[in-house]
Amino acid sequence: MTETNNKTTLLQCFQHWEATIPDNIYLTQPYPVAGGGQRVVNYSWQQVGSEARRMARHLRSLKLQAGSSIGIVGKNSAHWIMADLAIWMAGFVSVPLYPTLNADTAGYILDHADIKLLFVGKLDGKIDGWHEIKTAIPESMPLIGLPMSPRSDIPQWDELISNCEPLKKINSPKRDELVTIAYTSGSTGRPKGVMHSYGSMTSVAVALSGMFSFSNEDRMLSYLPLAHVAERAAVEATSLYFGFHVFFGGDLSTFQNDLKRAQPTIFFSVPRLWTKFNQAINGKLSPKKQRVIMALPVVSGIFKNKILTELGLNHVRAAITGSAPLPESTINWYRELGLELLDCYGMSENFGVSHASRPGEVRVGYVGQPVPGVECRIAESGEIEVKSPGQMLGYYKMPEKSAADLTSDGFFKTGDRGETDSESRLKITGRVKELFKTSKGKYIAPVPIEQKLGNHPGIEVSCVTGPGQPQPFALLMLSEELRHSVKTDAQRKSFTADLETLLEEVNATVEEHEKMDYLVVVKNDWTMDNGYLTPTMKIKREVIESHYLPQADDWVGRKQKVVWEL
Repeated sequence: MTETNNKTTLLQCFQHWEATIPDNIYLTQPYPVAGGGQRVVNYSWQQVGSEARRMARHLRSLKLQAGSSIGIVGKNSAHWIMADLAIWMAGFVSVPLYPTLNADTAGYILDHADIKLLFVGKLDGKIDGWHEIKTAIPESMPLIGLPMSPRSDIPQWDELISNCEPLKKINSPKRDELVTIAYTSGSTGRPKGVMHSYGSMTSVAVALSGMFSFSNEDRMLSYLPLAHVAERAAVEATSLYFGFHVFFGGDLSTFQNDLKRAQPTIFFSVPRLWTKFNQAINGKLSPKKQRVIMALPVVSGIFKNKILTELGLNHVRAAITGSAPLPESTINWYRELGLELLDCYGMSENFGVSHASRPGEVRVGYVGQPVPGVECRIAESGEIEVKSPGQMLGYYKMPEKSAADLTSDGFFKTGDRGETDSESRLKITGRVKELFKTSKGKYIAPVPIEQKLGNHPGIEVSCVTGPGQPQPFALLMLSEELRHSVKTDAQRKSFTADLETLLEEVNATVEEHEKMDYLVVVKNDWTMDNGYLTPTMKIKREVIESHYLPQADDWVGRKQKVVWEL
């Protein structure tokens, strides 16, 4: 299926699959049952169409102005996508809200986006922000509960659609019409509402079709936040364009079973999870023993397949990673297993994809070449500038900011610094605004140093910082397994020596002004829930720095190479 077949919007794509493969399963959703366990429900293209069209008719009956904003808040679920489709079918604009928002940010988005109605989906207040979000919802705002909603006192999806006939003549938008407003998860300030058109959403799938052989036989597991453009591009847009099967999960405790149920052929993840998979296997069998087994001609293949099966990745043919760099050692471990990790790069402003690594052409440390239709250049300042078919319409209610982030000839200023090789593969070298100055007046680019630290298997996340300090230093969050094994003084002493060696090794590879004075092992996890990581698990640098920098003078005074936060 190509755009020449008049499938120029994701709504047209949906109608194509609804008509041609109505009985094929599109969405698979597990539901919790009393006493534990799951009840798994499959929804065919025809069933999804029936439910979405019925809800679209209900939305039309509310007499909202055409193009009104309708919000969706909740973790990923089959009905999250159905709600999105219903909003589009009825001629409205969808506005996703992250399920981990605090009350202040949720209230800001509900007001700023002019949301007229809110779908409340899968939330429980345990590992999401529901207890905060609910306080920000105006009492006058109409609500609709999706299955697994925490609100039973509002009109429910199943009840509403049972009283409506399917809407036969759905919205038929043009490519350049506004379809969604995606609020960024930035580390500072108010989030910006990135406006995307029907055309920009579809363009990502069109571009990827020229690089990967997607088909309606493929399978994906959706678990990264659908409120973020990366998951909407990788899962929602591509599944609607190619017609493949999407699985959803229960919660963190069921993730491995959910993954094995889906048996994905395409798997999109972020570096932190790829690293966790690697660490989980290393915890069961040491890397040294793995290398010995992998060197044996007869059993090597069986062993590698057993590991991939254990992880639920034995059917994966396209393994995609993005949002941050992976250590070379981790990339090579997956290569040994026969899984080539393909980096992708993009921004919310170009719907998540501008570059991707082509199979067989991966260069470690690079995020790939521009996808078809994308132009990329490096400005004199070192900033990456991109022009893409997936480019945003602008920032909602922020025309000055929209203009400021574009060059006179229409390139988007990404804010990232980078360089390209002879094959046009792009390497991200940091953020334009991430450079900080030490008290000696020297500028430090933290990302390249963080990448070197990330090669240590025991370090899950790092943040190199030190503005105003004589030399930079690094904050380290250890892997979960290691955090549990260094609780005593004796255990810490042993690992301290290991970190001192790491500090010496990394410092030997950088300029004199970049040499780190010391390493700090932080005591608390950095997570999405506590605000230290974005939904794609990048560090929120300014949030981290505001918490830890006040302690820097004390740490310098200790004159230790490794500091354990008390």
